[in-house]
Amino acid sequence: MRRVAVVLFNLGGPDAPEAVRPFLENLFTDPAILRVPNFVRPWLGRFIAGRRTKAATENYAILGGRSPLRELTEAQGQALEAALNAPGTAEEGEEHRCFVAMRYWHPFSEEAARAVRDWGATEVVLLPLYPQFSTTTTGSSMAAWDEAARAIGLRLPTTTLCCWHSDEGFAAATAALVREARDKALAELPLGTGLRVLFSAHGLPESIVKRGDPYQWQVERTVAAVVEALGVADLDHQVCYQSRVTPQRWIGPSLEDALETAAEDKVAALVCPIAFVSEHSETLVELDVEYREVAHNLGVPGYFRVPTQNSDGAFIASLAALVRRARDSGRELCSFAGARQCPRVHGDCPHAKAGAGKGPATRGGKAPAKVREAA
Repeated sequence: MRRVAVVLFNLGGPDAPEAVRPFLENLFTDPAILRVPNFVRPWLGRFIAGRRTKAATENYAILGGRSPLRELTEAQGQALEAALNAPGTAEEGEEHRCFVAMRYWHPFSEEAARAVRDWGATEVVLLPLYPQFSTTTTGSSMAAWDEAARAIGLRLPTTTLCCWHSDEGFAAATAALVREARDKALAELPLGTGLRVLFSAHGLPESIVKRGDPYQWQVERTVAAVVEALGVADLDHQVCYQSRVTPQRWIGPSLEDALETAAEDKVAALVCPIAFVSEHSETLVELDVEYREVAHNLGVPGYFRVPTQNSDGAFIASLAALVRRARDSGRELCSFAGARQCPRVHGDCPHAKAGAGKGPATRGGKAPAKVREAA
């Protein structure tokens, strides 16, 4: 029996009010997040976490004192497991099981790695629930998994899917959600009022992108793929970014700037969280409460939001297809299309670091012909 463990990477969130501060400390002491000298990071990270605890606790209070992310991610895992094991899809003698590895709160990577080992897995697929790769999200989760696996002696053939920003199935599933939300918004607006789709992603400091992080490029590719899948001629849309947390310059435009422009243009706003696939505080509070109030105060003639994918059937089907293609690629590290997708300027693409000019790493030492050609 081949037992394939599919490990879902996600951010995590506090499961009780008393967990908010340690969650934030885990976040802000991560070297992938707080890029300062090692001797400074522990105390500076704790200081930042302390300064942000009150506001974060108030935000989570709106959600009942805890993040819904763990339960939603586990539900995605259950749906994906069912899709991968459905009759006629899994190979004979093969079973898939999904495990959740959160980065900053339980279940941590080591908890997931122990569960994978105890299940008796014979193979692992690492599936980030971040469509676009960033060193601050997928990269950090990959490093945490590697450390956890080493710590417990888990050594199994492993395939890592680094990104799926322009995957056709993902784009189509997302476009369907945007189309439904757009139709509802247009039905509610007065005749003649325009509607602009604001594709909002979590922001990053400009310095991280300039050092080679491919995140912004991949976000733009995601939006292009979703807009193409929508098929709306001359769609009024814009890419923007939210969740700035430090005083340094961040990539833009910000969602607030985009809402100001919408107010000036007298068009309503439909916000689509393009880098999140589960509801959590940055959608349920930041988008639904805080930015809604911003839009109202600016005089935006209407404010609407596209729901995240959660366990949407078409989205889960796209994840299942991604897992199958990743395994079939023969690669240890692959994108949704197999080979590296990022332009060479993005030196923090994991393929750039893994390959180091030596070609694609493969589980069997040699990639299938179609993969070698793509590389």
